[in-house]
Amino acid sequence: MNAQILTQKEQLVAGLSQLRGLLGIVALWNASGFSVLTEGNDLLLIVVLEDESPASSTYHYIQDGIRIQERRLSKGHIEHLLAMRDDRAVTRLIIEGDIWVDRDDYLEGIRASFLKYPALLKQQKLLSEFSLFLKRSLQCKEFIFADEILDAYGSLLRAIHHWGRITLIEEDVLPEITMWQQIRGRNPEVYKLYEELTESPETLKQRVELVLLACEFSVMSKMEDCCALLIGILEEAEKPISVQELLAHPFLKGMSTANIPLMLNKLARKSIIKEVAVPAEEELFSLEIHYGVFKDSN
Repeated sequence: MNAQILTQKEQLVAGLSQLRGLLGIVALWNASGFSVLTEGNDLLLIVVLEDESPASSTYHYIQDGIRIQERRLSKGHIEHLLAMRDDRAVTRLIIEGDIWVDRDDYLEGIRASFLKYPALLKQQKLLSEFSLFLKRSLQCKEFIFADEILDAYGSLLRAIHHWGRITLIEEDVLPEITMWQQIRGRNPEVYKLYEELTESPETLKQRVELVLLACEFSVMSKMEDCCALLIGILEEAEKPISVQELLAHPFLKGMSTANIPLMLNKLARKSIIKEVAVPAEEELFSLEIHYGVFKDSN
């Protein structure tokens, strides 16, 4: 760290240390000059405060010619963001950022615990990524049917991205922004599908059709594992339940559930779960579909 940067750090730390309830400061410099995470600024700071502070606030300012984005997050808010692992900037900083202030080793503690997926979060993430894979692969089929090959290619590329994330999450590895470098060393088979789609000498339509077939075979073989959270909820229910009852389950809290009806349909078609028609409480329809599992008669 050169003298100018060291001086800037000392000045920033001295000023921010006056904040009430400060727990920690972590920083990420925009070394490349075009980092998306810093949103064009030279430096991104995450300042963690006690919970009596506002959940989240953002400041932009310049110090000695350095453009700075500062995000102040309450302890409870940052722990929520990290639990779901959906805020890329916070995630990146916790893993790679330079810790400037760390009272009672708070940041070191959450950094250490963050590198492993708790069991429930892992199931949630597998379910979420699989639902997105399923949606994108079905979109790809629709585009092929309509002979919109460029759109089919785009959908399949996104589907493979979700498939790659599934393979990393299965190994308790946090997917990074440069995910394909992670996959290249850990799962050559998935990386080969990516190469075949993007670099193969076949026509674009041939590439899309061949890779979609191979990708579907690989992922669909893992459908039951990726949907273990849904299946487990249905197993615990005393009787088949409605989609509304399922979506209200606390294990799905905080998740995007938009694609779950699509997954229920797919699981039922594969006879992994069962559909049961029951008299509906609503007057608009006579029968309502409930979902359950096949249980032993013994």
